[in-house]
Amino acid sequence: MLKAPELKKKKRVGRGPGSGRGKTAGRGHKGQNARSGGGVRLGFEGGQMPLYRRIARRGFSNSRFKVVYDVVNVGDLERVFADGDVITPDVLKARRLVRSKSLSIKILGTGELSKKLTLQGLELSKAAQDKVQQAGGSIEQLKA
Repeated sequence: MLKAPELKKKKRVGRGPGSGRGKTAGRGHKGQNARSGGGVRLGFEGGQMPLYRRIARRGFSNSRFKVVYDVVNVGDLERVFADGDVITPDVLKARRLVRSKSLSIKILGTGELSKKLTLQGLELSKAAQDKVQQAGGSIEQLKA
């Protein structure tokens, strides 16, 4: 039977000199942080203009909408697949050529291809399209 992990006991401060955290209770002497309710908010720099207000916030960033592809080269297809195979995104994930969570997969033209492969539902670069068609393969784009 597994035992629950031991929880560390909460340090009780301000409970006498014998506790090691008596008198000032670890807060030091005087000052803003020694007072009850004392301390400063997150990002406060003692009245100096804080960093988050000193740095300019201008312009527009399109990075939220950027499409990131998992790339597979035609040389990898040559190495992993046999002549006449049908290649879909699910097959590439099963053969671990792309991560299982990737939404966008693109075939690039690096490497040589001599096998007739059928590619379904994948994006291809122009060089990859040319190499697949020169090898006698076909490309089928599935429209949703």
